[in-house]
Amino acid sequence: MTNLLGVHALVWSGSWDEPAARHAISSAAAAGFDLIEVPILDPYSIDTAMTRRLLDEYGMQGACSMGLPAHADVSSEDPAVVAAGKELLARAVEVTAGIGATYLCGVLYSQLAKYPRPISERSRANVVDAVGFLADQARQASVEVSLEVVNRYETNVANTAAQMLDLLDESGTDVGVHLDTYHMNIEEDGFVKPVQQCGDRLGYVHIGESHRGYLGTGTIDFDGFFGALVESGYEGPVTFESFSSAVVHPELSNQLAVWRNLWSDGDDLARHARSFIAERLKSS
Repeated sequence: MTNLLGVHALVWSGSWDEPAARHAISSAAAAGFDLIEVPILDPYSIDTAMTRRLLDEYGMQGACSMGLPAHADVSSEDPAVVAAGKELLARAVEVTAGIGATYLCGVLYSQLAKYPRPISERSRANVVDAVGFLADQARQASVEVSLEVVNRYETNVANTAAQMLDLLDESGTDVGVHLDTYHMNIEEDGFVKPVQQCGDRLGYVHIGESHRGYLGTGTIDFDGFFGALVESGYEGPVTFESFSSAVVHPELSNQLAVWRNLWSDGDDLARHARSFIAERLKSS
C-alpha cells in the first residue's frame, strides 16, 4: 500500500488558530494518518508558518481544500467577481505551497451552493479560463491541483466524473480529478466506472459514507470503489472526510447542511476510518 492515508481536519476542529491546528494535527498523527486536509475557505486567514511548523513537528503531510464564496465565484458572469475568484485561487496555491503541501483540491471552480439554473455558456467559459489560470499558478508553485466532482446541490458546473473530464479537456490543462464517494453515491450510476473513466487523471480521493458518518454504516459500495482504485493503479492520497454537528465550522457546516450529530468522538471515528480504508486497500 503506497497511498497516503489522509483525514479532514473537521473531524477534530472547525477553526485553525494554533491550539485548534495542534489538536487536529496531533490527533491525526496519533490515529495513524499520513496527511491532514486543511479547509481554507478563507486562505488569507491561514497562518502558513505556524501550520508548517506543526506539520513538521508531528511528521505529517498536509493538503488544502477550498470552495469559492459568492463574491469570488469564477463561474459568475460578472468580470469583477471572476477576477476576485482568480485572486483567491492564486492565494490558495500560495497557502498550499506555504505550508509545505503538495495537494490542493476541492470545488475550485464555483461557489459551493445550489444554483437556480444550469450553467450558461458564458459562465462555463469563465470557469475554463479560471482553470487555466489556476493550472499556471499551481505549476509554478509545484502544487498538484484536483477539481472535486460534487453533487447538483453544491454546483452546477460538473456533477459526474465524465462532466469534469470534459471540462478539463476544454481547459487543456493537466489538472486532475478529485472523486468523493459521498457525491458519487448521489450522481454516478456506480462506483467503478468513474474511476475507470478518470484513469491516471485521478488526482485525489475523498472517502465519505452516504450519510457522512462512520464508514460501513451507510449505502456506499466501498468494495467496488476500492477494487477499482487498486485495479487502476491509483497512487494518490485517500482521505477520509466526515462531518457532524459535534464539530462546527462557521461557514462550511451550514454550506454542507451539517445539522445532525452523526458522531461525537472524532478520535474513535478517525481510528475506525483509518483501519477501514487500510484494510480495503490491502485486500482489494
